[in-house]
Amino acid sequence: MRGCYLPFLLLLLGLLSCNATKLGFSFNLHTDSKVRCIEKERQALLQFKQHLVDPNHWLSSWDSGEDCCKWEGIKCSNKTGHVIHLDLRSDWSYAEHATKYVEGEISTSLLELQYLTYLDLSFNNFIGKPFPNFIGSLTRLRYLNLSYTSIAGTIPQQLANLSRLISLDLKWNDDLTEVHNLDWLIHLSSLKSLDMHAVNLSLVVNWPNKVMMLPSLKHLSLIQCSLSTTTPQLLSINANSSSQLSLLDLSGNYLNCSIFLWLFNSTTSLVDLHLGDNELQCSIPDAFGSLNSLKTLYLGGNKLVGGIPKSFWNLCSLGSLYLLHNNLSGNLSEFMSNASGCLVDSLQNFQISNNRFTGPLPESIGSLSNLQMLDVSKNSLAGLISDAHFSNLTKLKELYLGSNSLILSFSNDWVPPFQLDAINLSSCRLGPAFPKWLQTQRNYFMLDISNAEISDIIPAWFWDFSPRLSFLNMNNNELHGNLANLSSSRLHEFAIIDLSTNRLDGLIPHFDGLVNVSSLDLSNNRFSGPVSFLCKLNSPTLLESLNLSNNTLSGGLPDCWTYIPGLVVLNLANNNFSGNIPDSMGSLVSIQLLHLSNNGFIGKIPTSLQNCSQLIIIDLGANNFSGMVPPWIGDSLPNLVLLGLRSNQFVGSLPLNLCHLQYLQILDLSLNKIKGAIPECIYNLTAMYQKVIIASKFTYNASISYMDYASLVWKGKVTVFQSSLGLVKMIDLSNNKLHGVIPEGIINLTKLVALNLSRNNLSGFITPKISLLRNLEFLDLSRNQLYGEIPMSISILSFLSQLDLSANNLSGKIPTGTQIQSFDASAFSENPKLCGSPLPNECIEDPYPIYNNTQGHENQNDGFITKGFYIAASLGFIGGFWGVCITSLLNIRYIMKRLTSNARMMLQYVAEALCMLAS
Repeated sequence: MRGCYLPFLLLLLGLLSCNATKLGFSFNLHTDSKVRCIEKERQALLQFKQHLVDPNHWLSSWDSGEDCCKWEGIKCSNKTGHVIHLDLRSDWSYAEHATKYVEGEISTSLLELQYLTYLDLSFNNFIGKPFPNFIGSLTRLRYLNLSYTSIAGTIPQQLANLSRLISLDLKWNDDLTEVHNLDWLIHLSSLKSLDMHAVNLSLVVNWPNKVMMLPSLKHLSLIQCSLSTTTPQLLSINANSSSQLSLLDLSGNYLNCSIFLWLFNSTTSLVDLHLGDNELQCSIPDAFGSLNSLKTLYLGGNKLVGGIPKSFWNLCSLGSLYLLHNNLSGNLSEFMSNASGCLVDSLQNFQISNNRFTGPLPESIGSLSNLQMLDVSKNSLAGLISDAHFSNLTKLKELYLGSNSLILSFSNDWVPPFQLDAINLSSCRLGPAFPKWLQTQRNYFMLDISNAEISDIIPAWFWDFSPRLSFLNMNNNELHGNLANLSSSRLHEFAIIDLSTNRLDGLIPHFDGLVNVSSLDLSNNRFSGPVSFLCKLNSPTLLESLNLSNNTLSGGLPDCWTYIPGLVVLNLANNNFSGNIPDSMGSLVSIQLLHLSNNGFIGKIPTSLQNCSQLIIIDLGANNFSGMVPPWIGDSLPNLVLLGLRSNQFVGSLPLNLCHLQYLQILDLSLNKIKGAIPECIYNLTAMYQKVIIASKFTYNASISYMDYASLVWKGKVTVFQSSLGLVKMIDLSNNKLHGVIPEGIINLTKLVALNLSRNNLSGFITPKISLLRNLEFLDLSRNQLYGEIPMSISILSFLSQLDLSANNLSGKIPTGTQIQSFDASAFSENPKLCGSPLPNECIEDPYPIYNNTQGHENQNDGFITKGFYIAASLGFIGGFWGVCITSLLNIRYIMKRLTSNARMMLQYVAEALCMLAS
């Protein structure tokens, strides 16, 4: 019997094998029958690759003849062999130096991949290329990610065909615009996650209801999409809609408080809500207390007012509450007085910094037993902080109390119940003794106890801090003693150390930890001796900012700047350094701010500095540099904003190349021995006639910024400009040996605030067009050889608050005007031929004044036909006319006929004569 079944079984097996092949299945009866990719799809992938640029041969496996299912980024169906998964996400997303990325364009050949369910081309560079419309025909797609690809244009309506799509990510394509009012979106009924961060949605009307029509949507991110809130009537259309939305991020838009109406009527399932950096100008609604699932609420960066609603205490799931950067006010005790709800147990992160809260920090803050981060910095809190505030905060990791008027008073033997990672107590009163409780903290990576009224020696135990320290700020105290030798094992990479404005003294020690430091500020202390510690480093450092200004450091500069290739800021001003600037300083090709003023440097400015083409500020004033002002400054340092060479020994003439500095705002070459004329091309200094404001705060690293400053002679006094430095536009060429006339082109520099050309040998007139310098606040032309009258137009300079024209050869009457009369006599003294207020010598009126042609047109009349001629002619005509009239009394009829005619002629002629006199 069994033998009868064998043929039947073999036949059945054959039929199943044939049908299985048609259905897309395969039995692995032979070792060489494994499913391979479809040839048509293989060719489509190769064609797709031809449109790409692959600089690092990331897709080299695609060049092989093997199965395309084994290629980089490709996955095929185990059953059919069709390509279902194309993942070419660049490693730009997680690697510092990407090696896996492509450029070019997205080819339509991908249309052949009709079984594709997953497409990820994110973080590649398709800059400026249009959105690939054909993707709307890949109807089996469930996952589409084109984020960070720099595609541009409009989003195609064909995306409406992707009804199976679960996740759509288009974020950070900021040249991408939606012009179809999101009509395509409502067809994506399976969509659970939508991220359009930075896509331009400004043209979309009633967007809230569009997204609420997606029944499966859980995650929605529309950050920085230029969204505005529509009218409340439109927002309430779907008031009864049921939404599964759990994450909603609308940060960085133009939403107003009407968004709350839509929000509370549309969903109650929110877990994470982000509305930061919008235009919310109202109090925080109590209705937030009804969002029972809420775990994270971010409302920072708005203009919210009032206090914190007590309804928050009912949110049993709320773990993070961020209300920073608003206008919230009131006493925190009002909010904490109800600290009995379930929020007590759930809250982990509480951030209310940069608001207007007043009063003390209540002790009941300690009832938040699960609190991990407390940030109340930058408010107006005052009062005492004691051990009791923190007795129950055993899980606290981050504590920010800075920029308040709080007094921290802990018992001497207090041991905190927590181990902090971040500590910010700046501008709180911790002193005068160094806070001993810090010795118990072993894990912090950030410590800020600046401006804390500490007047003490830094204890030896302090330098044995956490090995992960990356930020240390103890500036503006009265710390004294020596600086310890810091080990590299104690400092994290790119550490920032600020010990400025204290009373630390002695030598700056060599510490190998400098190799990990990105910013070191030891300025305004009492350090002395050389800076040889810089040369004891045997390998390049990470140093980007070095500020040793305002100490008593001495000796020559070390010749080892090649070890600091990434230095951006170098400030050695106000010390006792001497000698020449070493040539190796030219290796600082990244440097932007160079301050070497008020030292004893000598010699010429080294030509190697022309390699420092990124320089924005170079201040070498108050030294003994000599030689000519280097012409290469104007060509090799194109970004220069401030050039300060005052009080040196420079000679020669001003190089014409300086006129190439189009960003220059401050030119200070005063107190030198420069000869020659002021270049006519000075009008080319573009930044001095354009409304361009250069920031004085330079951010050169994601975590580091430097507030630069300059010491300038302003209104006769040395003034330090810092926050307002970017507003100053000035030229100071005083105390040199310049001669010739003041170039007419200087009046083109209409944004000049200060002009000082005093104490030179300049001659000629003061131009009547000086009124074009309407922003001038300070003008000093004293002690030159200027002559002629002071132009009347100078009285138009309404911002002028200091004027000095003394010790010249000016003559005539001082112009009248409210602004001019406010200056005292010293502004015009030592001009013997000058008269009028405020000088004591009055002007003698000329009985025969010569009237000047104020309009500046040349007199084109014949020299014989003078104004006197017209006067005599007019008088003669009048006398003759009346003689005729007397004679004609004998003939009344003749008089009546001629009188009218002669009178008309007389009046016309007199009028013409008077017009000539007036002209």
